[in-house]
Amino acid sequence: MCLANSCCAAEMKILNMSSDTVTRLTAIGLLLLLFGLTIGAFFWMTAVPGQSHLGPLPPLTSAQSRLTETLKVDVTAIASRPHNVQYPRALEAVAQHIEQELEAVGYAVQRHPYEASGRPVRNIEVVIQPTSTNVKTLIVGAHYDSAGDAPGANDNGSGAAALLALARRMTDLRGRAAIRIRLVFFVNEEPPFFQTTKMGSAVYAKRLRQSGEDVLGMISLETLGYYSDQAGSQHYPFPLGLRYPGTGNFVAFVGMLPSRSFVRQTVEAFRKEARFPSVGGVAPGALQGIGWSDHWSFANEGFPALMVTDTAPFRYPYYHTTRDTPDKVNYQRLARVVSGLEAVIRHWPS
Repeated sequence: MCLANSCCAAEMKILNMSSDTVTRLTAIGLLLLLFGLTIGAFFWMTAVPGQSHLGPLPPLTSAQSRLTETLKVDVTAIASRPHNVQYPRALEAVAQHIEQELEAVGYAVQRHPYEASGRPVRNIEVVIQPTSTNVKTLIVGAHYDSAGDAPGANDNGSGAAALLALARRMTDLRGRAAIRIRLVFFVNEEPPFFQTTKMGSAVYAKRLRQSGEDVLGMISLETLGYYSDQAGSQHYPFPLGLRYPGTGNFVAFVGMLPSRSFVRQTVEAFRKEARFPSVGGVAPGALQGIGWSDHWSFANEGFPALMVTDTAPFRYPYYHTTRDTPDKVNYQRLARVVSGLEAVIRHWPS
């Protein structure tokens, strides 16, 4: 009988609650739900498979040691002085260096010229053809222009040199690859062409979309050569610092929301192949830094796309300055990243 009376009393209490109390509880519940959904979305965007390498880096292999030297030679040739439409002779010299290096290892170089700011410019492409023509295509690209008066050794001499290294190291795949691999050096990534129709990658991606080619995705090599083991050397736009490490010793795989599966696949493959710290994730393109490379152009055309980067201004103190010179690049760590990316591309499933 007492239990029944207690239940009745409790029910009366509930029934007698004021409408204001119910409203407050409802609002709190909705806020908690929204908070939970936000946290869930954040972890969904930043979750990638595999385990990043922890602890000391292994000794360089002999191949990586040789790669260290060739990367330094190429970065020096590409990015010892400013090279963009404001410095057309230097830009042309860089383009010719890239073309000559590709031709020296037997590639048929394809030049894709167009006009920007009244000047002739061009993207540069070579193709690693597959065993069968009825396969999908992977694009790996890097821009070869610098920003303003910056020599651009890290941004993006490091990416262009990495792409040259990949081209040289994968010559054995020509005619034997399981997929078609397009290696493209883009012009005009930097301002004033950044995220405009005159951006080299935008011109290329639009043409690729119009061709109807079946594309697996695009990997942009962007500002890859600066690493630090100092705590606090890495920074992020909010809220990414809540999730990622504060030491800038890793390479990052970054994409926009529609490219989540492509980012996860690439990070998982890299972590299997390379003993080097890595992070990955996707975020809305409006978030600072997420769309700051040539992958932006491909994502706009509906292709899966990502950027591989040392995170540029969120770590590199010489970003877009005249001090972005070849001596700032860590060639040993760049070589480790390049060899890992080579393994990822070589073993990409058809």
